Amino acid sequence: MTDHAAPALKVQHPLTEMAAMFFQNRSAVAGLALLISILLFTFVGPYLYPTDPFEMVWTPLSFPGEEGFLLGTDYLGRDILAAMMAGGQVSMAIGLAAAVISVVIGVSVGAFAGYYGGVVEEALMRFTEFFQVLPTLLFSMVIVALFGASLLTVTLAIGVVSWTAVARVTRSEFLRIRELEYVSAARSGSARDGYLIFRVILPNALPPIIVQANLMVGSAILFEAALSFLGLSDPNIMSWGQVIGSNRPYILDAGFAVAIPGFAIFLTVLAISLIGDGLNDALNPKLRQR
Repeated sequence: MTDHAAPALKVQHPLTEMAAMFFQNRSAVAGLALLISILLFTFVGPYLYPTDPFEMVWTPLSFPGEEGFLLGTDYLGRDILAAMMAGGQVSMAIGLAAAVISVVIGVSVGAFAGYYGGVVEEALMRFTEFFQVLPTLLFSMVIVALFGASLLTVTLAIGVVSWTAVARVTRSEFLRIRELEYVSAARSGSARDGYLIFRVILPNALPPIIVQANLMVGSAILFEAALSFLGLSDPNIMSWGQVIGSNRPYILDAGFAVAIPGFAIFLTVLAISLIGDGLNDALNPKLRQR
């Protein structure tokens, strides 16, 4: 008798499998390429084009291409190209920082509500609903108006009003995972609540939270632009929203000064949304098994 060796099964590492699925998504790859291009423009561009974004370099509201200014000048005669590079750094930082604040608040509220249930869940969910029904833009405007239009205040205002979606996603994941066998086994082994929440359940609840956090970066950038458009931004800090807000009175005479940063925000949010969709597919185990 001849023994035939069973064919070896190839087992892919989960991270390798997720990465492969992400890069098979053409839209997600396009979004990633677009975001990388924007990041290179904003963070590497100033070294190649070292112009002070606050320096008055030419006549106000010069159209793109005039006197060698690729994107023209704003209402004070400042180079819009330099403002776009410097402003992109601030807008990205605000988006990332506000998303982190929202995720920390949302995960904390959702995790405790989903894990403990009962009275704790009821109280935390009513608290979440209170913030959810508030007009977020109006609430953030009130915060900025009360505490001043500094970069820190704007970031905190955006983060404080944007956490409810993360809280609901986290709560639903905790409600599902806390009943699984490995959680019950850890609980029967006298594991403490803190260990179960942050070391056992939370790591397994991360995929939808990561997707939601990714999308919130784009939402925060839009929020900052909206506040700046309404004049609630720090005039001493250059951001895409600040460029839009400061040139708003001249939108009919020189629409390009508002359209250019607006288009940059559109492209950035689009790229983040495409990446978020790709992450959602890649992190979904049911889709990976197809």
